[in-house]
Amino acid sequence: MTSVRMDKWLWAARFFKTRAFASRACDLGRILFNGQPAKPARSVSPGDMLQIKNEGGDFEVEVLLLSEVRGPAAVAKTLYRETDASRDRRQKLAEEKKALQQFETLPEGRPSKRDRRQINRLRGRI
Repeated sequence: MTSVRMDKWLWAARFFKTRAFASRACDLGRILFNGQPAKPARSVSPGDMLQIKNEGGDFEVEVLLLSEVRGPAAVAKTLYRETDASRDRRQKLAEEKKALQQFETLPEGRPSKRDRRQINRLRGRI
């Protein structure tokens, strides 16, 4: 096997839960192949550089191995190598997100009748 479809590889490497999600991400331009937007049918081979944007963060990876089947997570991690810059960026964003959560105050329970009236008034539902 010298190459695999982009959507199959992204699915096998566990960047996306389904091939449909991987294909949709390609269509939306969230996958860059050597700096260019990639189509789902694009062939991926070892040595290619991919930039992947998904809900887990922005990844910059080098393809090491190919696979058309989705296996365990431990096997999926051997398919690619994430760059150090990408890993540092994701860790920095995670730390910032965690620091912001300390300042948020969450309500302790359901709103009271008075709170509900204020919410409705604020939303314009008098």
